[in-house]
Amino acid sequence: MNDTYEKLRTHLDTLPGGFPATESGVEIRILKRLFNSDEAKLALHLKLKLEPATAIAERAGMSDKEAASMLEQMSRKGLIFSIETPDRPHAYMASQFVVGIWEYHVNDLDKEFIKDTDEYIPILASEAFDYIPQLRTIPVGKSIDASLKILSHEKAEELVKDQKKFLVAPCICRREHQLKGEGCDKLIDACLIFGWAADYYERNKLGRVITLEETLEIIRKADEEGLVLQPSNTQEIVNICCCCGDCCQVLKNLKKHPSPAAMVSSPFTVKVDTDACIACEICLERCQMDALSIEDEHAVVNADRCIGCGLCVSTCATDALSLERKPGEEQPAIPKNQMEGQILRMKARAQAKANLKDKLERHRDV
Repeated sequence: MNDTYEKLRTHLDTLPGGFPATESGVEIRILKRLFNSDEAKLALHLKLKLEPATAIAERAGMSDKEAASMLEQMSRKGLIFSIETPDRPHAYMASQFVVGIWEYHVNDLDKEFIKDTDEYIPILASEAFDYIPQLRTIPVGKSIDASLKILSHEKAEELVKDQKKFLVAPCICRREHQLKGEGCDKLIDACLIFGWAADYYERNKLGRVITLEETLEIIRKADEEGLVLQPSNTQEIVNICCCCGDCCQVLKNLKKHPSPAAMVSSPFTVKVDTDACIACEICLERCQMDALSIEDEHAVVNADRCIGCGLCVSTCATDALSLERKPGEEQPAIPKNQMEGQILRMKARAQAKANLKDKLERHRDV
């Protein structure tokens, strides 16, 4: 049986989000908790593209009826992704662990699962620093000055207004921390999901459908509560996460890095008008990356730590802080859609692994 889960671990590790092996075997414990042996075997035959049950059944050596039943059950359990519409056959695809399977279990967390994911996600996150991030950082609306040139995919309100279906789900990071008696008391219903992803969440009862107006209100409240806006790292988004440095697994692990700015997909950084600054220190409280300090009675920005979220700008009473666009060579390329993003991420992972292998071989030769 262990061989099946090892194969599934390897299979999930071929996906853009990765699923690396560990010495402790925590990732195998996670898989055994989520997948029974039959589900694990069938999951090996899913690809990172939507396919009808008949195609998956043929690869798995199963009857169409048996495969369709299992695939629907696995989708309901948050183990794989599906699109189910009345006008065409249901289609299924593999899900990454993050972003994917982990988030799909927001409503059935327990302390053992949380313990295992707390051990594993920092390992997963450290590897993710080697390739294109799945999320990007965009500024909160109030931080955008009229003189700042901003693209439509860099503005939350514009991204949201392009959507046709809106859903909000609980933040899994904040919910985990609450179950541990830790974290913060910020907005729980803070994960915004759109389009076909919203269909999946609604079908699996992971969140509630809301209106455009309610979605915009959540984004406004995110600024008020000091939450970083992180949509899909694509121009055509499927989600926006409203993240805090207290609980968010992405931000918590990013904060440990010596240069968070180099690890995120963000086109902006903060600059300070030292003459206007009154050293009120509100910006220090708002910054999730400890990028600001007070020196010589005015704020100073550590550009290596600033991720361009704009939270410090939106509450600066004297307008001493403002966003500016990074130099052209530092501007991140934003994939057009999810498929393009997945392909680029897979290539980046392959290159990172090749670089590591080359480094180890050169070290061994020495």
